[in-house]
Amino acid sequence: MYESTLELAENKLLLLYIIKNIKVPISNGQLTEIILENGFINYFTLQQYITELVSSGFLRYENKNDKKLLFLTDKGDKVLTLFKNRISNAKILIVDNYIKDRIENIKNELSLTADYTIDDKDNFIVNLKALENDSILIDLKVSVASNKQAMNICNKWKTNSSEIYNKIMQLIINS
Repeated sequence: MYESTLELAENKLLLLYIIKNIKVPISNGQLTEIILENGFINYFTLQQYITELVSSGFLRYENKNDKKLLFLTDKGDKVLTLFKNRISNAKILIVDNYIKDRIENIKNELSLTADYTIDDKDNFIVNLKALENDSILIDLKVSVASNKQAMNICNKWKTNSSEIYNKIMQLIINS
């Protein structure tokens, strides 16, 4: 029992540590990806821990740019400061390396959105958005005829948004 209590505390502290050290709010899905890729906690236990940390006031959800993101609260930061030494050095090293290697991808996921809906005329409205430091760089809506076109545009935006943005800007500026 004592060992499982220590493991529970370490795992919850690890979640707080990850969110603090990424230095940007992240989605539940991104946190889940970090945890599962590194084999720290199983999915169902992780979701339970997140719920408990939110209900205890150590984390909070906030809607930002149409995304539900996790933030570390002051209370969570204080607890982490007091008990960080209970997280194993091996786990801290793994998390630090993971964040260093993938921080740009995490930020891109937060700053780019691409989705589509169907309108009342059976057209698909694709919405592409890019943000930088909470400022909108571009928010573009286009109508296309098929679901396949909408998905293709969304996928291209997610993989080549900088290039597409630059081409759009060049066309607008040089026309």
